[in-house]
Amino acid sequence: MSITAERKAALIKEYATKDGDSGSPEVQVALLSERITNLTEHFKGHKKDNHSRRGLLKMVSTRRRLLDYLKSRDEQRYNDLIGRLGLRR
Repeated sequence: MSITAERKAALIKEYATKDGDSGSPEVQVALLSERITNLTEHFKGHKKDNHSRRGLLKMVSTRRRLLDYLKSRDEQRYNDLIGRLGLRR
């Protein structure tokens, strides 16, 4: 259910805007999206796990706020990110 260290490092490397970048909105949104995907898979087998569902909703709202922030600062970076992540179908 949690993200492995190797997967996290790969996501950071893929979405980093410069070397040593682990806190940019792009990286944070990519990590949250990975965790959201994992939790969504978890719920397919555990429909009554409402404790984890609350965490999922918090992650989704955090990702939404980060995306709103990025859109207000730099709309081109926002569009590139949602395209790479496959959000907004």
